Amino acid sequence: MFIQTESTPNPATLKFLPGQTVLDTGTADFPSAEGAEVSPLAERIFKVQGVTGVFFGNDFVTVTKAEGSEWDHMKPAILGAIMEHFQSGRPVMKGGAVHVSGHAEHDGENSEVVVQIKELLDTRVRPAVAQDGGDITFHGFDRGVVYLHMQGACAGCPSSTITLKMGIENLLRHYIPEVTEVRPVGI
Repeated sequence: MFIQTESTPNPATLKFLPGQTVLDTGTADFPSAEGAEVSPLAERIFKVQGVTGVFFGNDFVTVTKAEGSEWDHMKPAILGAIMEHFQSGRPVMKGGAVHVSGHAEHDGENSEVVVQIKELLDTRVRPAVAQDGGDITFHGFDRGVVYLHMQGACAGCPSSTITLKMGIENLLRHYIPEVTEVRPVGI
């Protein structure tokens, strides 16, 4: 098994490509070791000293490290953990574990606008940020402000503010006049 690694715009996050499907659908975000028990793979990666976050996409795993930790020391252990997991034949997520961390539901007022927002996010934004090892999902819409949840490499990325303001906000404002601003939300 050969696992490729790619840097991301976030220097604290690396993208690992195991060359096979990680999740069939959706994404799974583990911003801390708490909650990782639903994923044998995430649990295994969190055992590597210095790991502070794990994110799964369709064909990749992104890992975030603690400040002061060095990739040179961590990378071999993370590669080993991913390889051991896939060779073990165990599932990435335990049976019944919910791993679709998609858009938040929104009904009622502004539901037509929200449908347009989600459509643009799914077709234009999410594929691009997935290439960088992250995901951005809809959290809410209130009085012209779109609230988005940043995950994986996007969470805590130094360039995420530029991505939000110059990229996503401009895109949404161009196509949807009701949108006036885009803001990130915490976990």
